[in-house]
Amino acid sequence: MGANLSSIQSESDGQSQKHKLGDIPESCVALVLSYFDPPEICKLAGLNRTFRAASLADFIWESKLPSNYRFIIEKLLDDDNLCKLDKKDLYARLCRPNSFDGGTKEIWLDKRTGGVCLLISSKALTITGIDDRRYWNHIPTDESRFHTVAYLQQIWWVEIDGDFEFQFPVGTYSLLFRLQLGKVTKRLGRRVCNSENIHGWDIKPVQLQLTTLDGQHAMFRCYLDNPGIWMYYHAGDFVVEEPNALTKIRFSLTQIDCTHTKGGLCVDSVLLCPSSLGNEFRSSL
Repeated sequence: MGANLSSIQSESDGQSQKHKLGDIPESCVALVLSYFDPPEICKLAGLNRTFRAASLADFIWESKLPSNYRFIIEKLLDDDNLCKLDKKDLYARLCRPNSFDGGTKEIWLDKRTGGVCLLISSKALTITGIDDRRYWNHIPTDESRFHTVAYLQQIWWVEIDGDFEFQFPVGTYSLLFRLQLGKVTKRLGRRVCNSENIHGWDIKPVQLQLTTLDGQHAMFRCYLDNPGIWMYYHAGDFVVEEPNALTKIRFSLTQIDCTHTKGGLCVDSVLLCPSSLGNEFRSSL
């Protein structure tokens, strides 16, 4: 009986040793990890030393970086030190917000998908009447990644324009305006929305639109609502088919019906991102 148990135990020990994760070749583990999303790779790296070493393989993270990552480094960030990083460290660095163009724009990668996201500050937009403080003011706020927003007191004609040229990876992208009705302040640590100047947005809709140099066009009309809440308003989508070509985009927000004045609007930024992420931004509100 004891001999039989010993034999079974020995056989069991042999089988368990054959199936240890640490015995899998590191190259095989790296190949398997390349099929996972970046957050999953980081979690699996904690299993043992083999998985951790395999998770550092450059070819894994090279496949997660967007096809235009060299363009981002060379043209926008102008940081030679980034090129010297391991691909995993480079991926992590690009997933953080990176400012450029005098701090008026930001670029980052979505941690899960590696999708390229861009944010354009209100200070990089052309806003009719922005230099006349009777109409517009730039006000500081901790609710913007640029720490300032354009605030409309009152005006007859609202026109906000912008343009941007960029080398996007192949895919479909959304353009969204981040807006809020009302000026938010803090009182005794509480967030308070001043709706005193909000008027005119329920009479006629605003018109959001975008065009690209290759002939794509999108337009959307909507009423602005939900005072005190930052909203992403979808101007439209555009498709990129050539990975190494520059895409020129023009976009605008207008409400030019001069039969009534409009006021109480905060303009934070314009977001460009893969359409799947754009849907997440809108649904998260």
